[in-house]
Formats: sequence, C-alpha cells, structure tokens
Amino acid sequence: MSQAETPSKPPIPAQLPNALTVLRLVLVPVFVVLMVIEPSVGFGWRLAGMIAFGVAILTDFFDGRLARKYDLVSDFGKIWDPIADKAITGAAFILLSIFGELPWWITVLILVREWGITWMRVVMLKYAVMAAAPAGKLKTVLQAIALLIWLPYPITQTAPFWFWLGWLVMGAALALTVITGVMYILDALRLRAQGSKTPSDDDAA
Repeated sequence: MSQAETPSKPPIPAQLPNALTVLRLVLVPVFVVLMVIEPSVGFGWRLAGMIAFGVAILTDFFDGRLARKYDLVSDFGKIWDPIADKAITGAAFILLSIFGELPWWITVLILVREWGITWMRVVMLKYAVMAAAPAGKLKTVLQAIALLIWLPYPITQTAPFWFWLGWLVMGAALALTVITGVMYILDALRLRAQGSKTPSDDDAA
C-alpha cells in the first residue's frame, strides 16, 4: 500500500513575502522621521533615512518575485504591496518638495496619477480586473532610481554629473508616469465598454 504524497513545502517561509511588505510599510514612518530631523542635527540622519528608503525598495524587489516564484501569492500581498510602494515613494516625493529640492508640480502630478489610478482600478473591479502593464513596472523602477539620486540632494546638487543625471531620470520617470496613466485610463474605458471580466495574477504597478 503506497503512502499518499504530501504537498512539497516551499524552500522559504510561507509568510516571508507578506513580511517583507509589512516591513516596507513600517519603514515609511521611519524614513519620514529620519528625513525630517535631519536639518537640525546634520546630514547623518538624512543618510540613515536614505538607507531606510533603499531597504524599503529592496523589499519591493523581492516580495513579489518570491511570492510568484514559490506560488505564495496572497490576497494580502495583492492589496498591500502596491499600497506600500506608493506610500514609500509618495513620502519621498512629498519630503523633497517640502525641503524645496523638487518642484511641487512634479510631486503633485505623480501623486495624482498614482492614487488616481489606484482608485480607478478599485472602481473598475465591478467591470474587470485590470492587469498591471509592463510599462507600469518600468515606471516604478524609474521613480525609485530617480528618488535614490535625489535624496542625497545636499551633496549631489554641487556635482554637475549627478545633478543632470537626477533630472534626466526624474524626467523619464515623470513622462512614463503620465503615459502609463493615460494607458490605464484608455484600458479602463475599453473594459467598461466590454463589461467583461479579465483575470490577472499580477500585482498593481
């Protein structure tokens, strides 16, 4: 009599992807506090804030990939992963503008697109599940790189190479943010007209 085969366990803890998402959420207030106290005590705290931001971005890189690779995708991850992404990048954009280091119109345009599209995707659930576009993921990567260049602003503003590189990447991120926003709106109009459900196993961009 043969024994029934037991399902193989993934080589990583089942909750690791979700734990990384939670860590990213926890790092948001840590990042904000470190950046806010910097002006009164020196650049060291801002450097610590940059490290917190970098760690948060790394968790974003790994959590979704681990979840998909080991079939650990969860409803928690689908909901909170994009929220955590927008929280950490949104906080960085707002802080840079508060410090007078990034024009407010860039921050407002990006935040309106990010949260507006997120709200639209929720509304569209009654018509269809909107899949994340590859261009949307590239947009997220460009935003993260741009912020990593802009966060050490007190140093990079005096270095022409980093100054212009920062503007180049930020400009590319801004352009792709607007373009993908228009793409999602057109996709939403098409899906609403069709009125049909389209499954998606990808997380939001």
